[in-house]
Parts: sequence; C-alpha cells; structure tokens
Amino acid sequence: MVRKNIDLNKIEEALNQARQVLLNEAAAVKSLAEEINGKFTEFLSGIYLSEGRILVTGVGKSGLIARKIAATFSSTGSPAYFVHAGEALHGDLGMVTGEDIMLAISNSGETEEIIKLIPSIKRIGAKLYLITSNPGSTLANQADLVISTGVTGEACHLDLAPTTSTTASLALGDALAVSLANLNGLTEEDFALYHPAGSLGRKLLTTVKDVLEIRSQNPKIKAEATVQQALFAMTESRMGSTAVINQEGVLIGIVTDGDIRRAVKSQNKDLLNSKVSDIMTVDPETIGEEKLAAEALKLMEQKEINHLPIIDENGCPLGMVNFQDLLRAKVW
Repeated sequence: MVRKNIDLNKIEEALNQARQVLLNEAAAVKSLAEEINGKFTEFLSGIYLSEGRILVTGVGKSGLIARKIAATFSSTGSPAYFVHAGEALHGDLGMVTGEDIMLAISNSGETEEIIKLIPSIKRIGAKLYLITSNPGSTLANQADLVISTGVTGEACHLDLAPTTSTTASLALGDALAVSLANLNGLTEEDFALYHPAGSLGRKLLTTVKDVLEIRSQNPKIKAEATVQQALFAMTESRMGSTAVINQEGVLIGIVTDGDIRRAVKSQNKDLLNSKVSDIMTVDPETIGEEKLAAEALKLMEQKEINHLPIIDENGCPLGMVNFQDLLRAKVW
C-alpha cells in the first residue's frame, strides 16, 4: 500500500475546488428558479390532472435521482414509483397503464435504455415527460413535455462526473413534488398519515385516548369523601391526582398531591378527615379523548399543570393523564 503524505498546498487546492463545486451547483439551481415558466406550468398541470400514477425512470446516477424524486412525490401524497429503465425493458413495463405519466431523468437525453422504451410507452398510451439538459436530444424530440435544466457543464474538475446535472434534476423534482402537494392541499395531518413512524406522525396522529391506554387509570372520588380517601385513590392509581365527582358522576374538581401539600402548609390539624371538596381545584382544565395528545401537552404547558382529567361528552371522567404520560408517548 502506498503511504500518502498530506500536502498542505494540495489540501488548500482541494478546498477551493469544493467551494467551487458548491457555487456552481448553487448557481445552476438559482438559474432554474429564475426560469420557472410555462414549461414548468405544463409539467405541473399535466401531472396534477393525470388520473394515473407518476412512474419515474433513469439509469446510473440519473436513476438514483429518479428514485429519490419518486420517493418525494409519494411522501407528499402523489402516488409515484421508480422504474429502472433496464428492468422495464425486460417486463416491468407491465406496470404501466395508459393513464400514467413516465417521467424520465436523462442529462444527455440519449440514454439508450430509455430510448428503447419509447415505442412501448407510446403504444400503452402513457405520457412521456423528460428532465434533461439537452432539449435537442432524441428523448426530447419524442417526449410529450420537456423541461431543460440548462446545465452546460459539470462541477467535476474533469467535467465528467454527474454533479451539477444531478443536483439540478433533483431540485426540479423537489419543486414539482412540493408544488403538486400544494395544489393537492396537503396538510400536516396528511403528511403525518404518510409518515406514521416519525416524530411528526406521533405528534399529529396520537390522540388522548391512545395515551390513556398507557396506564388505563381513572381515579375518582365523591365530593363528600375525605382527604385520606383521596390519598388512597391517588396511591392506588399512582397518578398523583384524583378526579372529584358529584352524585351524577360529573367532574366538579381535581385534587393533586400539590393541593395536599399546600393544605398541610396551612396547618390544618385534622387534614386527613377534612372533606376533599375543601381543598380541591374547582372546574379544572379538561380535554376530550378524541383530541390530539399534542393539544393536551400544549394545554398543560400553558396552564402549568401536571395532571389533566379526560372527560366524555357528559362531563364524566374517563381517565387521567399526567405530563410524564405524554412525554412517554413522544408527542412533544
């Protein structure tokens, strides 16, 4: 193995090259933003009005970009699939229907595998859209719609490795996916639905009912009960609080360990035998089980409370959650 030595001049030269790569790619993307025009509108409108799916294809580095673009479309609510052009030539075209749009990524516009797909795509009836830097290419001449990246050279010092061209294609794909999601009215809730395992999914999909199921505790006592009985209910449930209800079972207050500590400080000598109604918090903050857990967490933060009764439509307690339950559910 040849031992390499660090040449500080070479390192500085490489750093300058790295800066130039970023500047070149940034300039290419900036140029695209300035050229968003009728062609982009046609692309966007065609995909939006299509009754089919978006099938994204490419070969080599363009294939990797195509795979990522398809993933971005899907994750933002527009059904899309990556189709490898080589595999499509050997049977995968069977997934294409006449309602679909085949979005090809080809910097040169002369990718042999994609060119060979054209007769079959046309016969099936699917539309062929193309992202390329060569609007005069074979693929561009056969495509239904073409967007040019405008890239005239790569950021690679040899002008060979796909760099600027792939960055520009990826940026265009992102622009299409996000603008299409906007047209489709994608909401945070929709996004969470497509990403249920992520933190956003937990935040937007987890309900108070889901959190209640963590411990399934519903401590409650009657208003005429004693503080000692309240302590028993709190200890048994390990909630550090208990709901207080009237004869009809409707919530009228809450007692927490903090309420009891404050009562002790008031030097009530017979505190344990006092009525719980004497120390409870009247008309406490509550929430329904169908609400999002994130709403419960926000309410508790705003009101600076650690325990929150969950009630039904009649005002009867269904359970109790505390701050730790919500943190355990990872809805922050």
